[in-house]
Amino acid sequence: MSGLLKNRASRVVVSSAPRSREGAASSAPSSQRLTDYTMYIPGRREKVLAVLTGSLFLFGIGYLFYHHLALALLVSAGGLRAPRIWQDYRLKRRRSALNLQFKQMLFSLSSSLSAGRSVENAFREAIQDLRMLDPEGGSDMIAELEIICARLEYGQPIEEALQDFSGRADMEDIRRFADVFSVSKRTGGDLVEIVRRTSAIIGEKLDIQQEIAVSISQKRFEAKALLASPLIMLLFMNMSAADYMQPMYTGAGMIISTLALAGLGLIFLWIGKIMNIPL
Repeated sequence: MSGLLKNRASRVVVSSAPRSREGAASSAPSSQRLTDYTMYIPGRREKVLAVLTGSLFLFGIGYLFYHHLALALLVSAGGLRAPRIWQDYRLKRRRSALNLQFKQMLFSLSSSLSAGRSVENAFREAIQDLRMLDPEGGSDMIAELEIICARLEYGQPIEEALQDFSGRADMEDIRRFADVFSVSKRTGGDLVEIVRRTSAIIGEKLDIQQEIAVSISQKRFEAKALLASPLIMLLFMNMSAADYMQPMYTGAGMIISTLALAGLGLIFLWIGKIMNIPL
Protein backbone atom coordinates (compact mmCIF):
# COMPACT_ATOMS: atom_id res chain seq x y z
CA MET A 1 0.00 0.00 0.00
CA SER A 2 2.83 2.40 0.81
CA GLY A 3 4.23 1.87 -2.69
CA LEU A 4 0.90 2.84 -4.22
CA LEU A 5 0.71 5.94 -2.04
CA LYS A 6 4.24 6.93 -3.01
CA ASN A 7 3.32 6.57 -6.67
CA ARG A 8 0.32 8.80 -6.11
CA ALA A 9 2.45 11.35 -4.31
CA SER A 10 5.02 11.32 -7.09
CA ARG A 11 2.31 12.03 -9.66
CA VAL A 12 1.05 14.88 -7.49
CA VAL A 13 4.52 16.39 -7.19
CA VAL A 14 5.11 16.07 -10.92
CA SER A 15 1.74 17.61 -11.74
CA SER A 16 2.45 20.56 -9.42
CA ALA A 17 5.60 21.48 -11.34
CA PRO A 18 5.41 24.43 -13.79
CA ARG A 19 4.13 23.55 -17.26
CA SER A 20 2.89 25.25 -20.39
CA ARG A 21 -0.67 26.55 -20.68
CA GLU A 22 -1.58 23.70 -23.03
CA GLY A 23 -0.23 21.12 -20.62
CA ALA A 24 -2.03 22.69 -17.68
CA ALA A 25 -5.30 22.65 -19.56
CA SER A 26 -4.98 19.01 -20.57
CA SER A 27 -4.03 17.58 -17.17
CA ALA A 28 -6.45 17.15 -14.26
CA PRO A 29 -5.79 18.63 -10.83
CA SER A 30 -3.85 16.42 -8.48
CA SER A 31 -6.67 16.30 -5.90
CA GLN A 32 -8.92 14.55 -8.44
CA ARG A 33 -6.68 11.49 -8.28
CA LEU A 34 -7.13 11.24 -4.52
CA THR A 35 -10.16 10.63 -2.32
CA ASP A 36 -12.82 13.32 -2.27
CA TYR A 37 -14.51 13.23 1.13
CA THR A 38 -17.39 15.48 0.05
CA MET A 39 -19.05 12.69 -1.93
CA TYR A 40 -19.67 8.97 -1.77
CA ILE A 41 -20.46 6.99 -4.90
CA PRO A 42 -21.94 3.57 -4.09
CA GLY A 43 -21.14 0.65 -6.32
CA ARG A 44 -23.67 -1.15 -8.48
CA ARG A 45 -23.99 -3.97 -5.95
CA GLU A 46 -24.67 -1.49 -3.15
CA LYS A 47 -27.35 0.25 -5.21
CA VAL A 48 -29.08 -3.03 -6.08
CA LEU A 49 -29.02 -4.20 -2.46
CA ALA A 50 -30.33 -0.83 -1.29
CA VAL A 51 -33.21 -0.93 -3.78
CA LEU A 52 -34.09 -4.52 -2.88
CA THR A 53 -33.92 -3.87 0.87
CA GLY A 54 -35.91 -0.65 0.68
CA SER A 55 -38.53 -2.11 -1.65
CA LEU A 56 -38.95 -5.22 0.49
CA PHE A 57 -39.30 -3.14 3.65
CA LEU A 58 -41.86 -0.82 2.07
CA PHE A 59 -43.72 -3.77 0.56
CA GLY A 60 -44.11 -5.23 4.04
CA ILE A 61 -45.42 -1.92 5.36
CA GLY A 62 -47.79 -1.54 2.41
CA TYR A 63 -49.18 -5.02 2.85
CA LEU A 64 -49.52 -4.45 6.59
CA PHE A 65 -51.64 -1.34 5.97
CA TYR A 66 -53.68 -2.54 2.96
CA HIS A 67 -53.55 -6.37 2.75
CA HIS A 68 -53.57 -5.85 -1.01
CA LEU A 69 -50.69 -6.97 -3.25
CA ALA A 70 -51.13 -4.28 -5.92
CA LEU A 71 -51.18 -1.45 -3.37
CA ALA A 72 -48.25 -2.99 -1.51
CA LEU A 73 -46.26 -3.09 -4.75
CA LEU A 74 -47.16 0.55 -5.35
CA VAL A 75 -45.82 1.47 -1.92
CA SER A 76 -42.66 -0.59 -2.54
CA ALA A 77 -41.81 1.67 -5.50
CA GLY A 78 -40.48 4.11 -2.91
CA GLY A 79 -37.52 1.74 -2.58
CA LEU A 80 -36.03 3.41 -5.64
CA ARG A 81 -35.13 6.25 -3.28
CA ALA A 82 -33.14 3.89 -1.05
CA PRO A 83 -29.76 4.27 -2.88
CA ARG A 84 -29.80 8.03 -2.25
CA ILE A 85 -30.59 7.50 1.43
CA TRP A 86 -27.82 4.88 1.66
CA GLN A 87 -25.38 7.21 -0.10
CA ASP A 88 -26.10 10.08 2.31
CA TYR A 89 -25.79 7.72 5.28
CA ARG A 90 -22.43 6.33 4.19
CA LEU A 91 -21.08 9.79 3.39
CA LYS A 92 -22.13 11.14 6.78
CA ARG A 93 -20.68 8.12 8.55
CA ARG A 94 -17.39 8.40 6.67
CA ARG A 95 -17.01 12.10 7.42
CA SER A 96 -17.85 11.48 11.07
CA ALA A 97 -15.20 8.75 11.25
CA LEU A 98 -12.67 11.04 9.55
CA ASN A 99 -13.47 13.76 12.08
CA LEU A 100 -12.80 11.37 14.97
CA GLN A 101 -9.59 10.08 13.37
CA PHE A 102 -8.43 13.66 12.83
CA LYS A 103 -8.90 14.35 16.54
CA GLN A 104 -6.82 11.28 17.39
CA MET A 105 -4.15 12.46 14.96
CA LEU A 106 -4.08 15.88 16.65
CA PHE A 107 -3.55 14.31 20.07
CA SER A 108 -0.69 12.22 18.70
CA LEU A 109 0.79 15.24 16.91
CA SER A 110 0.59 17.40 20.02
CA SER A 111 2.25 14.80 22.24
CA SER A 112 5.04 14.21 19.71
CA LEU A 113 5.77 17.94 19.39
CA SER A 114 5.77 18.31 23.17
CA ALA A 115 8.35 15.52 23.31
CA GLY A 116 10.68 17.54 21.09
CA ARG A 117 10.16 15.86 17.73
CA SER A 118 10.18 17.89 14.55
CA VAL A 119 6.92 18.51 12.71
CA GLU A 120 7.81 16.08 9.93
CA ASN A 121 8.72 13.31 12.38
CA ALA A 122 5.58 14.04 14.38
CA PHE A 123 3.44 13.30 11.33
CA ARG A 124 5.34 10.06 10.73
CA GLU A 125 4.89 9.09 14.38
CA ALA A 126 1.16 9.80 14.15
CA ILE A 127 0.84 6.98 11.60
CA GLN A 128 2.19 4.48 14.11
CA ASP A 129 -0.09 5.81 16.87
CA LEU A 130 -3.18 5.51 14.69
CA ARG A 131 -2.20 2.00 13.65
CA MET A 132 -2.28 1.02 17.30
CA LEU A 133 -5.94 2.06 17.35
CA ASP A 134 -6.60 0.49 13.95
CA PRO A 135 -4.27 -2.52 13.50
CA GLU A 136 -5.61 -3.22 10.01
CA GLY A 137 -4.61 0.28 8.90
CA GLY A 138 -7.71 0.79 6.79
CA SER A 139 -8.77 4.19 8.12
CA ASP A 140 -8.86 7.25 5.87
CA MET A 141 -6.66 9.29 8.22
CA ILE A 142 -3.86 6.72 8.11
CA ALA A 143 -4.00 6.75 4.31
CA GLU A 144 -3.87 10.57 4.25
CA LEU A 145 -0.91 10.66 6.66
CA GLU A 146 0.94 8.16 4.49
CA ILE A 147 0.26 10.34 1.45
CA ILE A 148 1.55 13.42 3.31
CA CYS A 149 4.71 11.58 4.40
CA ALA A 150 5.26 10.25 0.87
CA ARG A 151 4.98 13.80 -0.47
CA LEU A 152 7.58 14.90 2.08
CA GLU A 153 9.97 12.26 0.76
CA TYR A 154 9.56 13.74 -2.73
CA GLY A 155 10.37 17.21 -1.44
CA GLN A 156 6.91 18.77 -1.46
CA PRO A 157 6.31 21.25 1.39
CA ILE A 158 4.15 19.83 4.14
CA GLU A 159 1.83 22.85 4.15
CA GLU A 160 0.91 22.16 0.52
CA ALA A 161 0.06 18.56 1.36
CA LEU A 162 -2.11 19.72 4.27
CA GLN A 163 -3.90 22.29 2.12
CA ASP A 164 -4.67 19.64 -0.49
CA PHE A 165 -6.05 17.33 2.20
CA SER A 166 -8.17 20.09 3.74
CA GLY A 167 -9.59 20.96 0.32
CA ARG A 168 -10.63 17.37 -0.33
CA ALA A 169 -12.01 16.90 3.18
CA ASP A 170 -13.90 20.23 3.20
CA MET A 171 -14.18 20.21 7.01
CA GLU A 172 -13.88 23.36 9.10
CA ASP A 173 -11.44 22.03 11.70
CA ILE A 174 -9.11 20.48 9.13
CA ARG A 175 -9.18 23.67 7.08
CA ARG A 176 -8.36 25.83 10.10
CA PHE A 177 -5.51 23.57 11.13
CA ALA A 178 -4.04 23.66 7.61
CA ASP A 179 -4.39 27.47 7.45
CA VAL A 180 -2.73 28.00 10.82
CA PHE A 181 0.05 25.62 9.89
CA SER A 182 0.66 27.36 6.54
CA VAL A 183 0.68 30.86 8.07
CA SER A 184 3.07 29.76 10.82
CA LYS A 185 5.37 28.21 8.26
CA ARG A 186 5.45 31.38 6.13
CA THR A 187 5.83 33.88 8.97
CA GLY A 188 8.55 31.93 10.72
CA GLY A 189 6.81 31.77 14.12
CA ASP A 190 7.22 29.16 16.81
CA LEU A 191 5.72 26.42 14.69
CA VAL A 192 5.91 23.71 17.33
CA GLU A 193 4.14 25.77 19.99
CA ILE A 194 1.52 27.10 17.57
CA VAL A 195 0.71 23.64 16.24
CA ARG A 196 0.58 22.22 19.77
CA ARG A 197 -1.85 24.90 20.99
CA THR A 198 -3.98 24.69 17.85
CA SER A 199 -4.15 20.91 18.19
CA ALA A 200 -5.27 21.23 21.81
CA ILE A 201 -7.99 23.80 20.99
CA ILE A 202 -9.36 21.84 18.02
CA GLY A 203 -9.21 18.61 20.04
CA GLU A 204 -11.29 20.14 22.84
CA LYS A 205 -13.84 21.37 20.30
CA LEU A 206 -14.09 17.93 18.72
CA ASP A 207 -14.60 16.40 22.17
CA ILE A 208 -17.59 18.69 22.75
CA GLN A 209 -18.98 17.86 19.31
CA GLN A 210 -18.65 14.15 20.07
CA GLU A 211 -20.58 14.55 23.33
CA ILE A 212 -23.35 16.38 21.47
CA ALA A 213 -23.42 13.66 18.82
CA VAL A 214 -23.84 10.98 21.50
CA SER A 215 -26.79 12.87 23.00
CA ILE A 216 -28.39 13.28 19.57
CA SER A 217 -27.93 9.59 18.78
CA GLN A 218 -29.90 8.67 21.91
CA LYS A 219 -32.79 10.87 20.77
CA ARG A 220 -32.62 9.36 17.29
CA PHE A 221 -32.99 5.89 18.78
CA GLU A 222 -36.02 7.05 20.75
CA ALA A 223 -37.53 8.55 17.59
CA LYS A 224 -37.02 5.30 15.67
CA ALA A 225 -38.67 3.36 18.51
CA LEU A 226 -41.67 5.69 18.41
CA LEU A 227 -41.96 5.31 14.63
CA ALA A 228 -41.78 1.52 14.89
CA SER A 229 -44.40 1.26 17.65
CA PRO A 230 -47.46 1.82 15.36
CA LEU A 231 -46.19 -0.84 12.97
CA ILE A 232 -45.62 -3.30 15.79
CA MET A 233 -49.07 -2.57 17.23
CA LEU A 234 -50.70 -3.03 13.82
CA LEU A 235 -48.87 -6.31 13.28
CA PHE A 236 -49.89 -7.53 16.74
CA MET A 237 -53.55 -6.65 16.12
CA ASN A 238 -53.51 -8.47 12.78
CA MET A 239 -52.07 -11.59 14.36
CA SER A 240 -54.25 -11.63 17.46
CA ALA A 241 -57.55 -10.15 16.20
CA ALA A 242 -57.73 -10.45 12.40
CA ASP A 243 -61.55 -10.27 12.35
CA TYR A 244 -61.48 -7.04 14.35
CA MET A 245 -59.06 -5.42 11.86
CA GLN A 246 -60.89 -6.61 8.74
CA PRO A 247 -62.95 -3.38 8.28
CA MET A 248 -59.68 -1.43 7.93
CA TYR A 249 -58.99 -3.22 4.62
CA THR A 250 -62.30 -2.59 2.89
CA GLY A 251 -64.26 0.51 1.88
CA ALA A 252 -63.62 3.59 4.00
CA GLY A 253 -61.04 1.68 6.01
CA MET A 254 -58.66 1.88 3.01
CA ILE A 255 -58.90 5.67 3.12
CA ILE A 256 -58.16 5.68 6.85
CA SER A 257 -55.18 3.36 6.27
CA THR A 258 -53.88 5.69 3.53
CA LEU A 259 -54.16 8.74 5.80
CA ALA A 260 -52.44 6.88 8.62
CA LEU A 261 -49.61 5.75 6.33
CA ALA A 262 -49.17 9.26 4.91
CA GLY A 263 -49.10 10.71 8.43
CA LEU A 264 -46.46 8.19 9.46
CA GLY A 265 -44.37 9.13 6.43
CA LEU A 266 -44.65 12.85 7.19
CA ILE A 267 -43.63 12.23 10.80
CA PHE A 268 -40.60 10.28 9.55
CA LEU A 269 -39.53 13.22 7.37
CA TRP A 270 -40.22 15.73 10.13
CA ILE A 271 -38.16 13.81 12.69
CA GLY A 272 -35.34 13.49 10.16
CA LYS A 273 -35.23 17.27 9.72
CA ILE A 274 -35.36 17.90 13.48
CA MET A 275 -32.53 15.45 14.15
CA ASN A 276 -30.36 16.79 11.32
CA ILE A 277 -28.28 19.07 13.54
CA PRO A 278 -25.00 20.21 11.93
CA LEU A 279 -22.04 20.07 14.32
